[in-house]
Amino acid sequence: MVSFNIKAYLFILVFQASLAADCKSQQVADPNFLVSIEHPSYLAEKGPMLLVDEAHNNPFSMKGQYVGFAQVAAKDGYRLSTTNIALSANQLEEARIFVSINAIYNPTDWNLPTHSIYTDEEIELLFNWVMEGGSLLLVTDHMPCAGSVSALATKFGFNLINGFALLDYPAPELFSASLGNLYASAVTQHASRPVEQIRFWGSTGFIAPKEAEVITALTDAYKVYLPSKIEDVTYPVASTVPYISGKGLANSALLKVGKGRVALFADGAVFSAQLQGVKSEKRGMNHPDAEHHVNLLLNVLQWLAEKP
Repeated sequence: MVSFNIKAYLFILVFQASLAADCKSQQVADPNFLVSIEHPSYLAEKGPMLLVDEAHNNPFSMKGQYVGFAQVAAKDGYRLSTTNIALSANQLEEARIFVSINAIYNPTDWNLPTHSIYTDEEIELLFNWVMEGGSLLLVTDHMPCAGSVSALATKFGFNLINGFALLDYPAPELFSASLGNLYASAVTQHASRPVEQIRFWGSTGFIAPKEAEVITALTDAYKVYLPSKIEDVTYPVASTVPYISGKGLANSALLKVGKGRVALFADGAVFSAQLQGVKSEKRGMNHPDAEHHVNLLLNVLQWLAEKP
């Protein structure tokens, strides 16, 4: 994160989850974020279908703060469809990739306990669909987003930590091979779309199954705080707030499971393109530190769309 002022940071996050309706002007899609793809993967609207979940209190929509994501996908030829009702087998029939972004159980109460936003039936349906060849792009974030999709992630072998991953010092959260926290993977070693650096803006960590291909990982410079109440995360973080070391925890990964695939990212900002706060600071794919994020998104979608 750019600043270690946690109170200001939490204000941003509260808006991100649509908790403060009167602050909508503080976080908007960047209207100047325009993408041109010289060689699209598919002809316009002829590519695989992305079914984007907007039925589980998802604060980011394809016409709102995640319009940058929608723009990149559409420019590469993907078809986009959104759903605002409980998941069903009929909805998944035409979809190639199911996209879940920052689903949250209760947008008005971030305190523990955090319950699963997806029902057991929905989780079983998604799991079986992926096992039979579907693909899941699961984008989540710190508490309580991680806890809200923990049951879904666990079904695929990921242990999501329902906490806040914070650096011990104020610095941008950069991941690169030279820093030792960005790893060679199917989505970073693309022949024509390299990804040499990724930036995060606050996230959580997770334990990936041994079969997974980790993209980025936290280090021992991170602490993952585990508050029971959201107001416990203030600056400086009180010594009474429990935490674990970030060392050994991933924050993005790929997994082949059955005939299908899963990509998990623990920060919702990575694939956004936003203007943040009264100074309209860039966050996401529009940020100078994130010049490879469009490549990353294209590579992730391509990897998920590949047939087994």
